[in-house]
Amino acid sequence: MTRTARVRRRLPATMTEQAAIDRAFMRQALDFGARGQGTTSTNPCVGAIVTQDTADGPVIVARGHTQPGGRPHGEANAFDRAGPNAAAGGTLYVTLEPCSHRTIRAATPCVERSILAGVKRVVAAMADPNPRFRGLGFALLRTAGISVTTGVLEAKAQRIHRGYVLRVTQGRPMVTFKVARTRDGYAGGAAGTRIAVSCPAASAWVHLQRAHYDAIMLGIGSVLVDDPLLTVRLPGMAGRSPIRIVLDSQLRLPLSSQLVATVGEVPVWVVATEAAPIERERALVAAGVEVMRVSAGADGHLDLTEMLQLLGARGINRVFSEGGPTIGEKLALAGFADEVIVSTSPKVLGHPGIVAVRPGLAAMLANPDLYRLADSGLIGHDHFENFVRTA
Repeated sequence: MTRTARVRRRLPATMTEQAAIDRAFMRQALDFGARGQGTTSTNPCVGAIVTQDTADGPVIVARGHTQPGGRPHGEANAFDRAGPNAAAGGTLYVTLEPCSHRTIRAATPCVERSILAGVKRVVAAMADPNPRFRGLGFALLRTAGISVTTGVLEAKAQRIHRGYVLRVTQGRPMVTFKVARTRDGYAGGAAGTRIAVSCPAASAWVHLQRAHYDAIMLGIGSVLVDDPLLTVRLPGMAGRSPIRIVLDSQLRLPLSSQLVATVGEVPVWVVATEAAPIERERALVAAGVEVMRVSAGADGHLDLTEMLQLLGARGINRVFSEGGPTIGEKLALAGFADEVIVSTSPKVLGHPGIVAVRPGLAAMLANPDLYRLADSGLIGHDHFENFVRTA
């Protein structure tokens, strides 16, 4: 059982008070569940809180979130932590509609766990977006005599679960494109030469973001220039390094690259076109790299739609793209840049270089009908802006 936590108010006397309490606990459930982002695919990162009413107000008796690998689910994890009888007569706050279907891996759906635990009320942020199951969990709970409240902090839940929502409704993962630039707008020097843009605090923050995604994606051009590792290099978090994906139409990834050298520690997937040389595929596969092929688009490069559908079919919910300005522009124009993070350093390049935010993406970010500025602020010396696609 977790340490007791209280909302400091008497038992609610009005619907307004109850709504405020529901929002307070749901906010905690959403924040707690988000800890699992990047570790739970193909499942969503669900947060759950179990409360009991007391004379001084509701008290948290257990918290849970979906565990690595996707099992147990957030509700089951919370009930396991609560122990026998602690949840009986209480309220379950959950960030997504409890699952109602049986699978080979889980004999007891979360709806049944809720009924068996004896909760009297379930408060959910949003319905399951999967059209096969949407609303079924709520209906079963109500049939069992459990009160159900839905839509509490739904907008925040939709953002946290966006990767899962897109995968089960559109067959593709959510994509966040991140780019760092100098104060005069450049991501690299002339002819693509590498420049140090981000301050140490900003770099550490980016590593933390990587840990909350299923995959990091970049184009072969960035690999050839930077020879990156693309791992999470924060103390104690090496195990949170996501799959590394390289978009490489012609399989130019060098066997001597750091990505290939470390494939035994963190997987590397390369996506190529069907026309890429078979001998290059054989060499990369022999080195431990997984090679996948998709059709070529009109420009001869990878068909982005087919590529993302392939990643969705592999169970990827969330992709963090550090692929460079060209990839970012293509993703945005194709409607696939669901979030865009732009960090601006106080450093100045002082001469023409690689423009970080290309004209198409810049115009889209300036259009409030397409993107809204969700967050902004300083991390170290660098200014971050996080844009969320609204259309």
